[in-house]
Amino acid sequence: MSALDPRSNRLAVPVDAASVVAFRIMFGTLMAVSAIRFLAKGSVDRCFVEPIFFFKYWGFSWVEPASRAVMIAVVVTMAVSATAIALGLLYRFATAVFFLTFTYVHLIDVTNYLNHYYLVSLFAFLLFVVPANRAFSIDARIGLAPSESTVPTWALWILRFQVAVVYLGAALAKVESDWLLHAEPIAIWMNSRADTPIIGPLLLRHDVALLMSWAGFSNDLLAVPLLSMKRTRPFGLAMIVVFHAFTSYFFNIGIFPVLMPIGALLYFEPDWPRRLVARFRANPVSSPTTHGAPSRALVAFLALYAVLQVAVPLRRFAYGGDVLWHEQGMRFSWRVMLRKKTGSITYRVTIPGRRREVEVHPRRYLNDFQEREFAGQPDLIVQLAHRIHDDFRRRGVGDVQVRVDAWVSLNGRASVRMIDPDRDLARVHDGLAPARYILPPPGGPPARLAAR
Repeated sequence: MSALDPRSNRLAVPVDAASVVAFRIMFGTLMAVSAIRFLAKGSVDRCFVEPIFFFKYWGFSWVEPASRAVMIAVVVTMAVSATAIALGLLYRFATAVFFLTFTYVHLIDVTNYLNHYYLVSLFAFLLFVVPANRAFSIDARIGLAPSESTVPTWALWILRFQVAVVYLGAALAKVESDWLLHAEPIAIWMNSRADTPIIGPLLLRHDVALLMSWAGFSNDLLAVPLLSMKRTRPFGLAMIVVFHAFTSYFFNIGIFPVLMPIGALLYFEPDWPRRLVARFRANPVSSPTTHGAPSRALVAFLALYAVLQVAVPLRRFAYGGDVLWHEQGMRFSWRVMLRKKTGSITYRVTIPGRRREVEVHPRRYLNDFQEREFAGQPDLIVQLAHRIHDDFRRRGVGDVQVRVDAWVSLNGRASVRMIDPDRDLARVHDGLAPARYILPPPGGPPARLAAR
């Protein structure tokens, strides 16, 4: 694409680098603190040392945890590289290292999946591409990067686009009856906090839970429109901060309530940090740097990235049915806080030549956290069935059949069977095709509705 192409010129228009730099600094600082906190809480042992079985993402079965010492070193490397990102020191190398180590850690076990972990990997990937070390960085000070007060427009807009995808995707996901009509699973979680001083009794009220469900939907739906207009940006940011502060207090959702307001600041005028911090005022953007037109490869990358970020969350429609039940298309789709599942899982192993079945409880293989998380996810139930099959085979008892009694409750409904109890899961293989071994979801509204 030539430099005269008007499309490329729009992408190359210089904008103040201050907001992109501020995002780099806040993101790096947040990630460094999170990694240090992960170490301090002993999460390395809980997540990667104590478990004897790890659930795999489709296509990433080769990802395995290392020894305890190596895993600690990996998390320390995450903290160091995140700090380097914040400082703008060896920026490209630091972002690559952080992306690889963070993504590796969270590919080890599916039960550790959270939407904001996926978002962190995406932001780290984008920061590797975005020239966010051109100002207020050690690289610029020592000549490892050009010292410039601007970045090309595409660098800011690809980050804004990522924030928009999260909010709008989360809003679209909430357009369903459990959330908007029955206030589930918000009501379940609020009921569990009824011992909160002063406001505890209010948390038992269904109308309060319904108000909170609609507040969550409204926050996700209106965040980007409000942030996109100059007059409404302060109100949009205030709404986002208040909502995420509330969710942070009542629900254990990690760094998400901090990460999203940081992303929201990207929608303010690009020079807002320069106007806020006195030291930036010495470098006004009166003579912006001219940026060359983006290469064909970069334009193709940006287009492909945008298409994938829209298509991946929408893939759930290809499967039909209730994604909250069958889970196909659930991950990587910004379906935040939409389902509360509890399950009772028992495997039944049929040994060749014997009529009696042997019962195997998941607790033989899983810790408490894994057992809670896997119980409502059909593909993970299949994975553990394969492990049980392989263990019996290694013991020399032959090619066993593994079936399961999986009784699962969705958003307060009565438990029903999730998996066909007559299906030999040892012969079921996970993939992208619709899963035929999953039984229909429970019908009707959540049972808790009638109790209020």
